[in-house]
Amino acid sequence: MKRRLTALALTVCLLFLPLTACKPQQNLYSSTWFDLFDTVAVVQGYAADQDDWNAQAAALYDDLSNYNRLFDIYNHYDGVVNLYDVNAGAAAEPVQVGDELYAFLRWCKETAYPVTDGATNIAAGAVLRLWHDARESASPAPPNAEAIAAALEHIDIDDLILDDAAQTVYFADPGMTLDVGAVGKGYAVEQAAQAAQARGLTSALLNIGGNVRAIGQKADGKAWTAGVENPWGDDPAYIQAVELADGDSLVVSGDYQRYFEYDGVRYAHLIDLTTGWPARYVSSVAVLAHADTGGLADALSTGLFCLPEAQGQALAEQNSYAVLWMHTDETTAQSADWPQ
Repeated sequence: MKRRLTALALTVCLLFLPLTACKPQQNLYSSTWFDLFDTVAVVQGYAADQDDWNAQAAALYDDLSNYNRLFDIYNHYDGVVNLYDVNAGAAAEPVQVGDELYAFLRWCKETAYPVTDGATNIAAGAVLRLWHDARESASPAPPNAEAIAAALEHIDIDDLILDDAAQTVYFADPGMTLDVGAVGKGYAVEQAAQAAQARGLTSALLNIGGNVRAIGQKADGKAWTAGVENPWGDDPAYIQAVELADGDSLVVSGDYQRYFEYDGVRYAHLIDLTTGWPARYVSSVAVLAHADTGGLADALSTGLFCLPEAQGQALAEQNSYAVLWMHTDETTAQSADWPQ
């Protein structure tokens, strides 16, 4: 009887052994790109082998590259109707666009704009272009105050006319232009991540110029982690590590990321659209958004940086995202659900 039980146990083990052996070994891989959204893109994740990873990474790159072309306001691409083309023609007549770009513009107007109390406004291109040109000048200096005041007259998002039936974009105000720098990258990362998951990518961390998005978990079952950059100096490089569940996004916006100095004053690229000048409420804002709001993390980090903190706290309480405010005196404040 004992020998029969031993043989039965051995048979059970042998029956289960092939199932374990057939489970693919997951190895960690990484890909880096330098030609997306004018930033460095790093993606790391687990795959069965190098060929599997290369196929997933190539498809992910293609998706991000497509959005990069669609959202480009400085260049035209043959065979593509993108935001450059919209800005060039929509004041004269409605411009018909493809499904992806139209869905994005509708999302910007109906979701990103109201959830940030208008602080993230893709119709503010007239103002943002002034600051972009000033920042890129050989001798950076703030734009003329009269020019800023004049540009603020052309940022009403209600002048962005979207026709669902014709799928066209029209500017009711000829002086209006679109700039999606505050939302385009985050939206693209979310859409590309969802597409990658649909293709079978189960474990990865996307970091597209600071827009971090988690897919699944690490191979050992632990959560992916991302750091909140220190906005006050280089030591330490990060002030907090945050765990990211599947679908979570972390985005940080600060005055240390893109700026110029003039007469000893720092002028950051994040503009308070109530004044037309760089926002000076805080040093940095970090937003942790969960799977149902991941595409908003980018818009929220910019919008909340450009709003008084009390107003931002009220917005955070109304929505399912967590926020960390980093003040100029090197103190912090957080929403109720920010991780400790």
